[in-house]
Amino acid sequence: MARILFAVAVLVLPGAALRADEGMWLVNGFPRAAVKAKYGFDVSGEFLDKIRLASVRFNSGGSGSFLSPQGLLFTNHHVGADCIQKLSTPENDYMARGFHARRRDEEKRCPDLEVNVLLAVTSVTEKVNEGISAATPAAQANQKRKANMSRLEQECASRTGRRCDAVSLFAGGQYHLYEYKKYTDVRLVFAPESSVAAFGGDPDNFTYPRYCLDFALFRAYENGAPVKPDHYFPWSRRGVREGDLTFVPGNPGTTGRLATVAEWTYLREVSYPLTIQALKEYERAILGHMAGGGERARQGGELLQDVQNSLKAYTGFLAGLRDPKLQAVKNEEERRLRAAVNDDPRKRLEFGAVWDEIAAAYAEYTPFAARYTLFEPYALRASSMLTLARKILRYAEERAKPDGQRLREYSQAGLPSLEQALYSDAPLYPELETAVLGAFFRLLVDRLGAADPEVRAVLQGRTPEQAADAYVRGTRLADVGERKRLAASARDARNATDTMMELARLLDGPARKYRAIYEDKLQAVMVRSASKVAQARFAIRGDEDYPDATFTFRIAFGPVRGYTDEAGRAVPYATVIGGLFRRATGKDPFALPPSWLSARSRLNHRTPYNFVTTNDTHGGNSGSPTLNTRGEIVGILFDGNLEGLPNRFVYTDSRARSVHVSSEGIAEALRKVYRAREILAELGL
Repeated sequence: MARILFAVAVLVLPGAALRADEGMWLVNGFPRAAVKAKYGFDVSGEFLDKIRLASVRFNSGGSGSFLSPQGLLFTNHHVGADCIQKLSTPENDYMARGFHARRRDEEKRCPDLEVNVLLAVTSVTEKVNEGISAATPAAQANQKRKANMSRLEQECASRTGRRCDAVSLFAGGQYHLYEYKKYTDVRLVFAPESSVAAFGGDPDNFTYPRYCLDFALFRAYENGAPVKPDHYFPWSRRGVREGDLTFVPGNPGTTGRLATVAEWTYLREVSYPLTIQALKEYERAILGHMAGGGERARQGGELLQDVQNSLKAYTGFLAGLRDPKLQAVKNEEERRLRAAVNDDPRKRLEFGAVWDEIAAAYAEYTPFAARYTLFEPYALRASSMLTLARKILRYAEERAKPDGQRLREYSQAGLPSLEQALYSDAPLYPELETAVLGAFFRLLVDRLGAADPEVRAVLQGRTPEQAADAYVRGTRLADVGERKRLAASARDARNATDTMMELARLLDGPARKYRAIYEDKLQAVMVRSASKVAQARFAIRGDEDYPDATFTFRIAFGPVRGYTDEAGRAVPYATVIGGLFRRATGKDPFALPPSWLSARSRLNHRTPYNFVTTNDTHGGNSGSPTLNTRGEIVGILFDGNLEGLPNRFVYTDSRARSVHVSSEGIAEALRKVYRAREILAELGL
């Protein structure tokens, strides 16, 4: 379940009746009684607290956990791949060859990685809505809420010295303030070769049976010494068996189960087709860059994996939205809720119009949707240089404004994390940048036309490829010192002759214009109207539901369980190491590295390797620890199957599964392939 490169905003509503083990549950709203009734296991407050405090969020786009009292961190290889790639060089390709620090002084610091531990959650709904009444215009109310959220974050950060994020839940029906302990000195300890971590590549992605060793180990440091966490997860010696109850804590990214029919229609007809087109364009560009092999192939490998993963995921999401059966479920769910509202005169007066308001907001926004998407979020996708240029420009300009008037991502409380990314010394690859920037320009031409004034301003009479080459060749943003100089002065950032800064300025005018349209015409209405739908659900059904995913901490539960595929074949709950060798062909992406080929006779081929559960997980859960009822590590979540992709919208567990690497398989590999005795000792093995 690799990082989703293109995160699409889905404004969400609280949901339908729970089915099976459905739920990405808030830690302060976990359904203890339901677990006790179904599985006979008493989920105590102490158990939940330990899970929360031993879990971490990787801000590279995934989840993880502490494994030892020496700050050892556990996540997926594909979550850590951004760091692994940035630490790699042509001489030391840690993606291809793997990495193993046998001593602490060999551990390598990631250039810009941050991990967070959730310390506290506080309800701040009333404070976020301060100064807003029923008569406040939607756009004005939206701006007021954002200002209040920024103020609350800064007050918390100033008071505690920690990272503080104000989070919207239930489409604005509730707001929580999340307080995090932040670690920015994170070092790579161990990573297997990418060929075994992502064995099967794109053909096997989102499939099962599966044979991946998708894990990596890092260590958190503070003041130059390893962190000594109060809580960590011990390693299970037993592993898992079919039927075992498991828990998966992590940070699922974005789901749309609780959206309205109008939102589904917009995603199906407008948003997802554009996303898929963009991903295909980037995939072609990256493959073209990598075609020469050698260093070009090394540079593009991690980015290609992200793009291909996203393409496969969004294709599956779109297929789910086009499934007549799922659409019928959504239509009936909305019909019943609206009927219940209309049957009560008071509820009809308060809530009856909100579905039509949402539909009208999408209808008004849709003509601007492609321009907003292209100029604002998608301008930053894939091109690291353009991302840096825009961040420099906006950092310099937004920092001069009062905190409550800034774009939300430039609020005062968030600047330290932004600065860490902005001034990273991670390598940049000009030829790869040219390829992906050319893909973005081709997308602009295809969607808006070469004659469009905003496109013409960017291309200036050149082809997309010529323009991309000129913007990349004329930039000095690879120099961290130059970035710091420009970011320190709004005047310098606005007047810089640097070509990438010029491009950022050309794009920023349209981007801000269409962002304002999005926020005023759609987002503002959605926060007001969708939160009313939330209130209607609470009034009718009570508040037993969970909110859609927001890349904040959740806990899922479910048993280890195989399934029957569409052809009627029984799919076992676990694969074994021997199956990996049977699946290997010697040709990419089914080629094993030399370390595994030489260890073949030493390995126990019956050792469980990957397994599946019914846990309700999604992108962002990558790297989540898989725990048994003793709070021990029995695996690590890394993917879902194709049948589970529509779970973004409607959860089922007949065939949908979360896919994990077995703790037993990891231990066997550490012991007999990598001979990592010091790691095994730290894990108590």
